[in-house]
Amino acid sequence: MSPAGIFLDRDGTLISHVDYLHDPEEVLPLEGIAETLRALREAGDLLFLFTNQSGVGRGFFQMEAVHACNSRMLELMKLSPDIFADVCIATERPDQPQIYRKPSPRFILESIEKFDLSLEKSCVVGDSWSDVEAGLNAGIPSALVETGNPVDDDLRLKAAEHQVSVHSDLNAMVVEKLDLR
Repeated sequence: MSPAGIFLDRDGTLISHVDYLHDPEEVLPLEGIAETLRALREAGDLLFLFTNQSGVGRGFFQMEAVHACNSRMLELMKLSPDIFADVCIATERPDQPQIYRKPSPRFILESIEKFDLSLEKSCVVGDSWSDVEAGLNAGIPSALVETGNPVDDDLRLKAAEHQVSVHSDLNAMVVEKLDLR
């Protein structure tokens, strides 16, 4: 049986959103996220970190800063880097051709093939419509969390039209997901 792949946005989903985060000292994991990630892994899911980091493409900071922030996130959560089966850091600016930058589904589709993931059980979770759209473009379910970008009435309506669930946070989404199994 193929495992589920859970594609997770970083800023606003796993950690507090900071515009163009590049200082590891500004990394603040959201409450309960480490336990939630552990629960997903214990349930047999493969986790994937999928983050747009256009600050690199814009020249605001170097890729080393992104890696340092990711390392700090894992350190604060007391998680090993192998919690993620794979990581995609999309550095394209919005005005450049979109190779990996969400809403491109390329990383998801490559991971589905590489890891033989179940399309039905996999999902994308993020705090912005581009996160959701990447999942929809890949043909897998998507969910919005309200821990980063605001989810207003218009976005809720758009989510409902596309059968995208909206959750207060990743923890609430995972409880529902694991209860459905």
